[in-house]
Amino acid sequence: MTGIKFLSTGVGLPENVLTNADLEKMVETSDQWITERTGIKTRRIASDKQATSDFSIAAARQALSRAGIAPETVDAVVVATCTPDHLMPSVACLVQRALGLKNAFAFDLEAACSGFIFGLACVNGLMRSGAAKTVLLIGADTLSKFTDWTDRGTCVLFGDGAGAALLQASDRDDNLLAVHLGSDGSFTDILNIPGGGSRHPLQRSKNAPFTTGEVAGNFPPYIHMEGKEIFKNAVLRMAEAADSALKKCGKTSDDLRLLIPHQANLRIIDAVAKRMKLGDDKVFRNVQKYGNMSAATTVIALDEAVQGGVVKRGDLVELIAFGGGLTWGAAVLRW
Repeated sequence: MTGIKFLSTGVGLPENVLTNADLEKMVETSDQWITERTGIKTRRIASDKQATSDFSIAAARQALSRAGIAPETVDAVVVATCTPDHLMPSVACLVQRALGLKNAFAFDLEAACSGFIFGLACVNGLMRSGAAKTVLLIGADTLSKFTDWTDRGTCVLFGDGAGAALLQASDRDDNLLAVHLGSDGSFTDILNIPGGGSRHPLQRSKNAPFTTGEVAGNFPPYIHMEGKEIFKNAVLRMAEAADSALKKCGKTSDDLRLLIPHQANLRIIDAVAKRMKLGDDKVFRNVQKYGNMSAATTVIALDEAVQGGVVKRGDLVELIAFGGGLTWGAAVLRW
């Protein structure tokens, strides 16, 4: 098997919708301020009882149902996330258990908002090496769990959700034409979650429950972002990645039916589109409905484009993303 075929996609979203009007009651902001700076109007927010695996399971179940694939035929489950339910086990193992994927191996990978594209590169290697024939690749995050709702610079940005793609090795079709990845660890401080990991873990005293302690002070377990630096790097890196991936498969932006950028901020999307000289009809946008869902954004947007008839079989599509790390990537698909 030398090719990879996209069989189906699926989506899992919280029911709870948080509007800009809701945020006006929570923090010093306004619908006009949020809209002008981000383009976001609403976002989906997980309940206190929901976690990343819940939406991953829903997205995977939908993808399996659409493709008519039996759970036991899945060889691997890969979940791209930076907000797992637990430090261990992986979200992928929780998906495996819930859906009865008894013949699959399962693991998570973490590249923040670029995770789904990094996952495509990983799945590409698994399939072409013969390690797996049928793979569920999921991009999922619940960044609302790590949002400081008193910080108006970040709390307006993020939403929760999961998207899944079911891929299968093929000797006839090759839908994944090229992938380009990049990262720069010298920028780790401009987008991160300082507390809650092994460097600055949740603290507890002997025989006492966990407390926020040091984590809630100097190293809070909430998203920290330096917006101006992120904006500048995101536009540059995504545009460069898009061009590099297209060159790898002998294509240009003129060949694209649709560019699906990471849905983080409408101004970033517009700036990337301008650099690539693409008209509005060739750039997909749904950030206004969902906000930044991290690793889930590109695959959910792909699903919406396919289900809405914007993308049809044979169309050339490019996904691009950028996230903490810094990480970035692009993937060119023949849908």
